[in-house]
Amino acid sequence: MIVGVPKEIKNNESRVGMTPAGVFELVKNNHTVYVQARAGEGSGFFDKDYQQAGATILGTIAEVYASSDMIVKVKEPIAEEYQLIKEGQIVFTYFHFASSEALTKAMIASKSICIAYETVEDDEGTLPLLTPMSEVAGRMAIQQGAKYLEKPVKGRGVLLGGVPGVAPGKVLVLGAGTVGIQAAKMAAGLGAHVTILDVNMKRLRYVNDVMPSHVVTEFSSEFNIRKLIKTHDLIIGGVLLKGAKAPNLITRDMLKEMRPGTVIVDVAVDQGGCVETTKATTHEDPIYIIDDVVHYCVANMPGAVPYTSTVALTNVTLPYVLKLANMGWRSACNLDKNLSKGLNIIEGEVVYEEITEAFNWEPAMA
Repeated sequence: MIVGVPKEIKNNESRVGMTPAGVFELVKNNHTVYVQARAGEGSGFFDKDYQQAGATILGTIAEVYASSDMIVKVKEPIAEEYQLIKEGQIVFTYFHFASSEALTKAMIASKSICIAYETVEDDEGTLPLLTPMSEVAGRMAIQQGAKYLEKPVKGRGVLLGGVPGVAPGKVLVLGAGTVGIQAAKMAAGLGAHVTILDVNMKRLRYVNDVMPSHVVTEFSSEFNIRKLIKTHDLIIGGVLLKGAKAPNLITRDMLKEMRPGTVIVDVAVDQGGCVETTKATTHEDPIYIIDDVVHYCVANMPGAVPYTSTVALTNVTLPYVLKLANMGWRSACNLDKNLSKGLNIIEGEVVYEEITEAFNWEPAMA
């Protein structure tokens, strides 16, 4: 199979779909790999590294798409890429279709095979290809939240860890999944007081067992959220419904109950956000303020640490890439039910129910 790795063109996205180590494994399995020139530079991987691993370097993104049976990338295609995708071409990436009707319609029209990293499941029902980026984003959420709590960027002027004689900052984490656990771990490490909410009591028991005593748990309900937002300095949105749009746990009217300078970091922005006032931002222009509440809603947070993110991503995607390349998508998905759950759109047909539900489409529209 011919595998293409294009350069990411989303704003300030420096990750790349595959490391030279991944290319080496594909070439060892007798596949051809085309990498767009300079695709890996942002992650610290250069054209010569890919060439030494056996890849062929192509000059433009159009050449990579035109020459490849399968495209392996990081972020969902953006408008400039829609017309480059060919009928029957496998596109293996993060799609997050439920947050973009335009993207969904474009991929339906392309009649390509869209396999989404974020809906591939393992035997335990967890999301192995989303997990490493969720780990990165959860940890980064605290770094960014701590920065934007500073007064010069309109935050409350609170140091999360406090100092002797001054109480630490308070962090509210919505969701005890991978993002929430990593965020809580980082915040606790800084010395902040952390409250983590979830509707899954099993997850809350786990948090209670593994976290230090200054991380406390509460059941997630509108009543508890309204109570806690009044006293917390930093709010992390870490809610995930597999392949579906995130629920709005914080509504517009709740902002008025927060103290001026409170910071919200909505990591769920890729799936539409768990805050009603969330709108996707970029690393170039990461925040906006509504009702004196600072919103940080960068849709590709791990792109700010591309070396770490690219290596972590290739570690988990490569086994699936090899299966797809070695067997073709039909055989690979027939034999691997976990991979088959990544199938979102097949040759113009939506096959992932949560996508049609997100847009209130009738099945006939898919």
